[in-house]
Amino acid sequence: MHDSRGFTLIELMIVVAIISILASIAIPNFMMMQMRAKRAELPVNINTLRLSELAYHSEWDEYTSAPLTPLTMPGASMTTFTGGGYAQFTMLGWYPDGLVRGQYQVQATGGVTFQTDDFTATAACDVDADTGFVEYSSNRAEKAEMLTANNVY
Repeated sequence: MHDSRGFTLIELMIVVAIISILASIAIPNFMMMQMRAKRAELPVNINTLRLSELAYHSEWDEYTSAPLTPLTMPGASMTTFTGGGYAQFTMLGWYPDGLVRGQYQVQATGGVTFQTDDFTATAACDVDADTGFVEYSSNRAEKAEMLTANNVY
């Protein structure tokens, strides 16, 4: 009688094939989840910016504007929130703590005479650095909303 211990070569090759198939499915999904997590900064910051605009309006009876900040879109790496409208954002009482992945802007609109009655806050980022960027927008009445397709990073 032949006493066999261990695995045959065929059994080991089947296990390796199964593991490689599972890895080929899991790795792209993992990369997409990482990019989705990185762009999650934008709706959170836009909603906070919206609340800051509403608070500013309750004190000054108008909305304010702030130009694109930072001046260049960060891309795959993060950058400091400086330049552009940094002073206007701090006057508004909102600025990110630390590095950012997105580019932010707020534009006061409408109104009679010199006062404004609405604003549009926008944010954009390109976490995969493919020159296609995701964009979020918010205004007085609506929270952050994605303007681009969900599969854009």
